Amino acid sequence: MTYFIDRRPNAKHKSAVNRQRFLERYRKHIKRSVEEAVNRRSITDMERGEKISIPTKDISEPVFQHGPGGARHIVSPGNKEYVAGDKISRTKGKGDGNGNGEGGASNQGEGVDEFAFTLSREEFLEFVFDGLELPHLQRKPLKSLEEVKMVRAGLSRDGVPSRISITRSMREAYARRIAMRAPNKRALKDAVEALNAEERKDSVLRNPARITELKAEIERLEKRIASVPFIDTYDLRYHQLSAQPQPSNQAVMFCVMDVSGSMTQNHKDIAKRFFLLLYLFLEKHYEKVELVFVRHHTAAREVSEEEFFYSRETGGTIVSSALNLVNKIIEKRYPTSQWNLYVAQASDGDNWDDDSNICRDLLIKQLMPQLQYYAYVEITPHDHQSLWHEYESVVNEFPDRFAMRQIVEAGDIYPVFRELFKRRLSQS
Repeated sequence: MTYFIDRRPNAKHKSAVNRQRFLERYRKHIKRSVEEAVNRRSITDMERGEKISIPTKDISEPVFQHGPGGARHIVSPGNKEYVAGDKISRTKGKGDGNGNGEGGASNQGEGVDEFAFTLSREEFLEFVFDGLELPHLQRKPLKSLEEVKMVRAGLSRDGVPSRISITRSMREAYARRIAMRAPNKRALKDAVEALNAEERKDSVLRNPARITELKAEIERLEKRIASVPFIDTYDLRYHQLSAQPQPSNQAVMFCVMDVSGSMTQNHKDIAKRFFLLLYLFLEKHYEKVELVFVRHHTAAREVSEEEFFYSRETGGTIVSSALNLVNKIIEKRYPTSQWNLYVAQASDGDNWDDDSNICRDLLIKQLMPQLQYYAYVEITPHDHQSLWHEYESVVNEFPDRFAMRQIVEAGDIYPVFRELFKRRLSQS
């Protein structure tokens, strides 16, 4: 069998297409390995690649071989021990089994049972977030004139060479040549006809001076016709671009996390990992998504990204304080006519008893009519408390735009995240 080894340097990513074709062909195997890697890693360790192994039997190519059919005559070398009709006993191996292997393990050599390669950071994150999106993302009216699209707006005599319209320029040049040559061509035709008429006359009646004059005129007209340039700067036309305002699909994601005393350190770590996964997802797929971080116990505060993930502040639990703060921020900075609004909330479900019904009313009457989607994750291995039961009323009112899931342990984070943000059929 002949093997071809491509040793060309990957200048300008010439083999990138082949790599993408390979990733697409074995997408199922790679995706399974990536999911195993996600469950094995911590979320803070997501921003690096991954070594992927694919069984050799899954990447083997079909080949053509000579079949055993047909009449064949084979000549084998002879031997001194056996003759025709002898039965050959099976050799005994040195192992404990019934096979004929030599037995025992070796600490040398390596097999070729698997094909291994490394995914880059971008490729790894692409598989991690494959099939996910922000639900119900809509195109909103223009926020400002900064979001524009350059579109063609006719032709101009001024422009840069990269925008030249060759077809229109050649058409203008052709029209100019016709216009500039037409008078001279008519005069040339008349002069040629006059010269021919003069030369057809009898030698006695022929006027040599007139012939000389006509020849000079013809030569002058031919030079004038030839002097008309094939193309001139006057003929050049350029595509003109104008800035056209475009509808915006910008969004804002509110990350709301419970940091009350009932949230153990393990609960907080799981919540942080969930939000870190959400942060990586938004950073990877959306350029125009703003993030607002809100922490709450008995009171809620808008905090920075650093403080949201690493601050150790704690206290009691009043969830409605966070919902009221989110509503105020929306009214102040994010009008619904210009922004797609999303909220992701993580809590252990513990809340002051009289506050859960307030949260329900806030969501149904004020927040949900403005939001595209609300995702709530409850981090607890125990039975649900009043907050979960009140939120069930919100699910009944907004079944397509309010979702809640339970997380028991760290291994549930990725499956729950995919369930909350999976691509809907209506948006695919």
